[in-house]
Amino acid sequence: MIKPRPKRFIAKPCALRVGIQDSGPYQAQPNAILEKVFVSITKYPDEKRLEGLSKQLDWDVRKIQCWFRHRRNQDKPPTLTKFCESMWRFTFYLCIFCYGIRFLWSSPWFWDIRQCWHSYPYQPLTSGLYYYYIMELAFYWSLMFSQFIDIKRKDFLIMFMHHLATIGLITFSYINNMVRVGTLVMCLHDVSDFLLEAAKLANYAKYQRLCDTLFVIFSAVFVVTRLGIYPFWILNTTFFESWEMIGPYPSWWLFNGLLLILQVLHVIWSYLIVRIAFKALIRGKVSKDDRSDVESSSEEEEATTNSKSPCGSSSSNGANRVNGHMGSSYWAEE
Repeated sequence: MIKPRPKRFIAKPCALRVGIQDSGPYQAQPNAILEKVFVSITKYPDEKRLEGLSKQLDWDVRKIQCWFRHRRNQDKPPTLTKFCESMWRFTFYLCIFCYGIRFLWSSPWFWDIRQCWHSYPYQPLTSGLYYYYIMELAFYWSLMFSQFIDIKRKDFLIMFMHHLATIGLITFSYINNMVRVGTLVMCLHDVSDFLLEAAKLANYAKYQRLCDTLFVIFSAVFVVTRLGIYPFWILNTTFFESWEMIGPYPSWWLFNGLLLILQVLHVIWSYLIVRIAFKALIRGKVSKDDRSDVESSSEEEEATTNSKSPCGSSSSNGANRVNGHMGSSYWAEE
């Protein structure tokens, strides 16, 4: 498969410049018996199975644990791949947000949101509105297809459903000529996206302090926009001002129902993100996203010491579990 040129000629050189190695994880030593257990039985053998394999192969338990850890890491994307993917998303989110702000700055409904309903549904579709919608819709269609060839994450199904819902909402608002309020919703969601991607880029480049700072800023922006501006500005106009000015139009119930569901998700995701940001401030480091990170030997040693989780599994502390949920939930929303 040919890689997209922006990733090959822009993202990859940037990754190499910040010290990210162009190599995947350590390859596990070929072993037919362990491979059969890994593929057919379990990727996380318990203590009893480890002892049995140790006797069968005449290997130390520690060596078998390392083999399973390396074998699991083989199925995970290298940091370089994740950096390139995040850089592509960061570039788009930043550009589309800047375009949206530039376009909305000269739009009357940005300053007076009641303008979204003046003369509805007979509102002209300007070229700026059209291009804004087409770019957003094209991007989410690209995510819909590229998720089958990009990094495979644990939240694949959630992401698939999210892309379907997002494409449906954008298309629905376009067909019903609700593009004015639609542009406000899209711009409001884009404002925090590029901050999260920037934090991930800093994390992959091992700029931990920058990563923590960006993540805390992202958390604050996310909460302010999703729990403050969105309900008191967007939902207020779609629920009350639209009813007052044009009455309950045919698609009013469905449109507001979908927006209300989105607000419920905002509350859940904000809670999870704030927990992670709070732990970052207390511990001085953002907990890792255990959706796709490569396992480290320190995690394996911790698991062995606790003897409560399989070798090489992600740390079982609450922060990592919350961050895993945040990762899947947040991306399902974004």
